[in-house]
Amino acid sequence: MLPEFEYFRVKVVHSFEELVSTPFGSDFNALCWQRELQGDFGEIVNALGVSDGIVSVDDEDLQALNLSEAGLLARDILLSDQELLRSRDLQPNLDCVHTGLREMDGEPVPTDVYSFHVDSATTMADTYLCTYFGATSEGLRNEEAVRRVDVPETRAVLLERFGGEDDEGFREHLQDNCYDLHYAPLPHAQPYTFGLGNLWRIAIQYPDCPVPPCIHRAPATQPGEMRLLLIS
Repeated sequence: MLPEFEYFRVKVVHSFEELVSTPFGSDFNALCWQRELQGDFGEIVNALGVSDGIVSVDDEDLQALNLSEAGLLARDILLSDQELLRSRDLQPNLDCVHTGLREMDGEPVPTDVYSFHVDSATTMADTYLCTYFGATSEGLRNEEAVRRVDVPETRAVLLERFGGEDDEGFREHLQDNCYDLHYAPLPHAQPYTFGLGNLWRIAIQYPDCPVPPCIHRAPATQPGEMRLLLIS
């Protein structure tokens, strides 16, 4: 049995069609197509042989792999998921990630993917995410988060570095550096996992978005851990 999400902003759906066609509303800002995928995605990761950083994997890379029956099943799912998204004029990227040391520790507002954040755009858009192997993405309830730039101590440090007044120019500075997109969990916060194999569609920040954007991050991992994920 797959668990139900005990958060009113997450709506579970049961098909790709429902995932892409359900409008955000009634306060929910994340749609999750829960799946129990068959196949050996770890074999895909091992066969790709990524040893450093993030490598984008195209269809030709997948087709060239020498795989067992379980690996072939996993490959078919990867190709099928991307084809489904492309059929909706989306541009999915399949990434194999060899995690390294985090480089933004100590910054007043870390702006990497390991910090809780929201995605943003100038026009209506969504983000699609799925983790096939490794640690999964995490979500943070909007009610259990505060924008880092709204924490007085953090804002004071950023303002000092800016060297000006807390005015429109400073707010533009925060936007230009994406500081305003990053969030800190409140002391009682309980982040939730996106789970392996689940395909998510999450709301992002754009003008007139009808719901709050979904706060999420890449998981905290140890150097050398591997992940295989899709993002669009």
